[in-house]
Amino acid sequence: MTDQPIFARINALASADQERLDAIKVELDQCYDLLHQREAHRSAGLDPDSAAVRPVDVVEHYQQ
Repeated sequence: MTDQPIFARINALASADQERLDAIKVELDQCYDLLHQREAHRSAGLDPDSAAVRPVDVVEHYQQ
């Protein structure tokens, strides 16, 4: 047995974990954005339930 299959398995696991972490980050960004929208609606005297989850391409391209 060589070490190559072990390295390949480690890389596959690390890649899958990174993809999952990236997906979680996007979902968290959407949730925080929705909370901010709801607070803004409340502050403006609007119904916070009228806020909606924005698409990923909108939330992920905000300028800091």
